[in-house]
Amino acid sequence: MGPADPRDGPAGGARQDAAMDLAHHGDAEVGPGLVDLAVNVRRDAMPGWLREPIAAALTELASYPDPGPARAAVAARHGRPVDEVLLTAGAAEGFVLLARALRDARRPVVVHPQFTEPEAALRAAGHAVRRVLLPADDGFRLDPGLVPADADLVFVGNPTNPTSVLHPAATVAALARPGRVLVVDEAFADTTVAPDRPGEPESLADRRDLPGLVVVRSLTKTWGLAGLRIGYLLGPAALLARLAAVQPLWAVSTPALAAARACAGPVAVATERRIAARLAADRDHLVARLSALPGVRVEGAPASAFVLIHLAGAARVRAALRERGFAVRRGDTFPGLGADWLRVAVRDTATTDAFIAELARILEA
Repeated sequence: MGPADPRDGPAGGARQDAAMDLAHHGDAEVGPGLVDLAVNVRRDAMPGWLREPIAAALTELASYPDPGPARAAVAARHGRPVDEVLLTAGAAEGFVLLARALRDARRPVVVHPQFTEPEAALRAAGHAVRRVLLPADDGFRLDPGLVPADADLVFVGNPTNPTSVLHPAATVAALARPGRVLVVDEAFADTTVAPDRPGEPESLADRRDLPGLVVVRSLTKTWGLAGLRIGYLLGPAALLARLAAVQPLWAVSTPALAAARACAGPVAVATERRIAARLAADRDHLVARLSALPGVRVEGAPASAFVLIHLAGAARVRAALRERGFAVRRGDTFPGLGADWLRVAVRDTATTDAFIAELARILEA
């Protein structure tokens, strides 16, 4: 029997029709007293320029939310008309809107391993989902040739959660074509840096020339706003109008709109780039410490706020880490991964060193 076709589903077709634990997320790993290395949300103190407008919005809760100023600010950031922006209650709501509004899609494809909510939303809306699995032995790199030509709705992450792979923008753009909606999850795009290029390398957020392109963005990761629920979609006006038609009224709260407006401004963008540069240094430290441990393989060249590692007996190691006060994210709930994978969030070097010390003791034992 030859190797499985990457388009045939997990483990050569096994569990293709199963939900797999698609609803399992990193927050389920966290508990009282545990150092959180399972959730990819930044934990630093909120800057005043963001905290103050959110707090001020609490005085306006008697009025219904007005998304207009926040939409205009996001549109200006990305050089788009306002009608090419749709604000959402977190990036996850965007996947639900896409799944519900595009019920006429007949051949939806999700490129895995990636965030599981796109597939979960598609299944909940009644879609029959086909998985394309990027192979580990090729570093989980995107190969557009693996995506069936007849796919009319395609979801891909960039950078991808949980692999931390940053695909070249040209490679992702090659998936766009007339008659297809291409959804690029850029929830972690603001965590990426390139030494020779400003801004967010490989992002398609400002591209308006690609047919059917929808970019999904989140403001909850870098700015520590997971509890506020704020994200947005960028794409063709007519397509976003279809999504808005299935969105609940006043879906985004007034405080969340205040956050979106603040995070689209020049101060936020400049701060975001400094945070991403510091994150890259902390990530390099984590990768170096992990790579020095026997039996631990860091996958690829991580580019985001988390690192994917492979080690035998990962489930046992994860349980032992919990006993020693550290929560990491299991990998086996991501299609295309298995029991020997863990995802570790990037934290400051002191937290990393304490984590590595415990992991080393577990591996020695």
